[in-house]
Amino acid sequence: MEEKNMQNQIDALNNKLDVIIEEMEHQRKHRQEMEDLKDDLMRVATGVYQSAINELEELHDQTTGEDLFYLGKKLLRNVNNISQTFELLENAKGFLEDFAPVSRELVFDAMNKFDEFDRKGYFEFFKELESVLDNIVTSFTVDDVRALADNVVMILNTIKNLTQPDMMQAINNALNVYKKLDIEVDEKISYFTLIKRMNTPEMRRGVAFGIKFLKSMAETQPAKINNENNNNKVLTN
Repeated sequence: MEEKNMQNQIDALNNKLDVIIEEMEHQRKHRQEMEDLKDDLMRVATGVYQSAINELEELHDQTTGEDLFYLGKKLLRNVNNISQTFELLENAKGFLEDFAPVSRELVFDAMNKFDEFDRKGYFEFFKELESVLDNIVTSFTVDDVRALADNVVMILNTIKNLTQPDMMQAINNALNVYKKLDIEVDEKISYFTLIKRMNTPEMRRGVAFGIKFLKSMAETQPAKINNENNNNKVLTN
């Protein structure tokens, strides 16, 4: 019985020794890994240090300790500004991330709209319009453009008057009448024949209309001349 107890104690001691030996082996491996890591870090640090020395030797003539000290003070004084700059960059990054889906939708909509314009012929129209502009530029001089600028108000007023409903109706009637006219003038017509034809009611109405039209035109001219004279008198005084 005592021998059995002794054997059990010996087995327990052997188990404990195995655990201790295993732990010591683990510690040895860990120590070896740390040594290897230290060697690697030393080699890297040595390379970085040597590279830094080489770079600083190149900058030795251009940079002094005072410059570095001034730069350090500058950075410390602007810590808040630098922080705000980083915050702005972070906000911009967040905005771009949020805007990315919207921008993709806008790009797709723009592409669809351009495709629609292309199918409708907008681009071909503007391409042909370019040749029209070229003809305008080559046909008119700079002085012509200046004259157009000086008279653009009068031109627009004339176009405005021409586009009034009553004026458009009168022009349309005149064009319709002109299209229906089939006039053949006899080369041997005499003055007597002309005087005789002037006796017709249609001719009298036409002559009366022409006289009235010319009279109305003449009545507008003196008013314009008087206005110019009055303006000249005011300027002279």
